[in-house]
Amino acid sequence: MRLDHLWLTDFRNYAEASVALAPTGLTVIRGANGEGKTNLLEAVGWLATLASFRGAPAEALVRVGAEAAVVRGQGWRGGRELLVEGSISPRGRTRAQINRQPLRRTRDLLGALRVSVFSPDDLALIKGGPAERRAYLDDLLVSCHPKWDAVRGDVDRVLRQRATLLKQAGGRLTPEVALTLDVFDAQLADLGTTLARGRAELVTGLGPRVATSYAQLAGRPATVELAYVAPWRDAGLAAALAAARSDDVRRGVSTVGPHRDDLAVTLEGLPSRTHASQGEQRSLALALRLGGHDVVRAVADDPPVLLLDDVFSELDPERSAALLTHLPSGQAVLTSAGPLPEGVAPSLCLIVRAGSVTEE
Repeated sequence: MRLDHLWLTDFRNYAEASVALAPTGLTVIRGANGEGKTNLLEAVGWLATLASFRGAPAEALVRVGAEAAVVRGQGWRGGRELLVEGSISPRGRTRAQINRQPLRRTRDLLGALRVSVFSPDDLALIKGGPAERRAYLDDLLVSCHPKWDAVRGDVDRVLRQRATLLKQAGGRLTPEVALTLDVFDAQLADLGTTLARGRAELVTGLGPRVATSYAQLAGRPATVELAYVAPWRDAGLAAALAAARSDDVRRGVSTVGPHRDDLAVTLEGLPSRTHASQGEQRSLALALRLGGHDVVRAVADDPPVLLLDDVFSELDPERSAALLTHLPSGQAVLTSAGPLPEGVAPSLCLIVRAGSVTEE
């Protein structure tokens, strides 16, 4: 899988841009802060998911004063040409097509273009709360197979319905509330167990890959372990929901289920969130992304496009050099505001200045 060319119209700070990428190896995008380097990576990520990996709303993606933004990408997938196109309205309406065939649903796009993204915000995978790590696992599942997007959506739907009911109950478990909870809990037990099983199986394959990536970045052996934490799994979700029902009604929230689970990341047997240094945490966050990249490559038998945003600002010179030495095969696009580490020989180097992209 690769992306050969990217075209932008009124996307972020780009009125018009036409960007050719190196089909293999490393493309480096250089420029001062605020010039639009990350915006190019964001556009590539948007083509893969129709969403910003920075969490930006649609109106933020459209250039100020423009009616809509257009993003187009041309490349290859499975030996066949791929053209992905989309338009973004400030009002949030999005249209997309693959090889000039309009999509009925966003889900139909998933898997057409796969990307792995690392950004400075990824430190939250280690230092942040469980929600960041759950989203990381679920996004990886979807990258491995689009069917998981439907499972994740169904779990979210039932949880929203259950939350609305619990709030309306006002702390009282009436027969009517109990009857409706029975329906929601049966659905949640089935869907939530499926999602948790997928996450747990993913973590089993992910763990050794993350450990290998971390050891390569650190330049030394290290014990890195991942564990999927779901306290309800021993008893089963149906039993756990039944046991928590009175408490859920009293508090007005769902206290057990896949929406409360976590991914534990330990370094040398200690929780990385509280015991790892800042440098170790940054390397662990990058190792999670690289390990996930390798999982998707193995499942899809085709490496995703690797997007590395300002990665050198997160790593010391030794770890930066180690990253480049062990860069996964396939296509990678990297942004940098400063000079590149010694010995870097990118396939292509682009310069971004004031919304204009030129080859160095």
